Amino acid sequence: MSKPVPSRPAARSAPGSVRIIGGRWRGTRLPVADAPGLRPTSDRARETLFNWLQPMLPGARALDLFAGSGALGLEALSRGAREALLVERDPTLASALRENVERLRAGDVARVAQADALALLRTPLQGRFDLVFLDPPFADGLWREALALLPPWLADEAWLYLESPADQAVEAGPEWRLHREGGSREARHALYRWRGGGADTLARIPGGAQ
Repeated sequence: MSKPVPSRPAARSAPGSVRIIGGRWRGTRLPVADAPGLRPTSDRARETLFNWLQPMLPGARALDLFAGSGALGLEALSRGAREALLVERDPTLASALRENVERLRAGDVARVAQADALALLRTPLQGRFDLVFLDPPFADGLWREALALLPPWLADEAWLYLESPADQAVEAGPEWRLHREGGSREARHALYRWRGGGADTLARIPGGAQ
């Protein structure tokens, strides 16, 4: 749910909204509720991330664990992901997510779960996911718990986007291989590959380590 304040004003969406950068819903603005700790990822950061991810998105199942505005999960769908589960604990934000899904007529591919992300990860599996967005509220420090609960939910060649404060960057752990990273003054943006992934898929991503 927590998103970084962009490092330069030019990268910001209009106050109170975020913009889908690419794909079938390109240019669509999503309203952003005023909620503590909610800082939607800047347009610039999301554009960079989804340029990294584009080769693996078609047909992927995405899990947005701290969905907030839904910008990450809905951007993935816009660019070709097969389906997305958007998890948000705050009832106001979850309601706004459902309204956005309805407005985009995306109910067949997007599901909103009003739930605590960690509690959901402890429940029976809802399938395995090819892509996980892990961007919890920075002040809550939930990365480690979420990472420990993730493995049963992961596809064999899963990718993980992890966002954390620039001054206390969080590493995903030895089970993950760092693929790309970037950041601003406020946040580190890191894309990882699950250790079960094969070099053939990694080779399809521009700049991917092998």
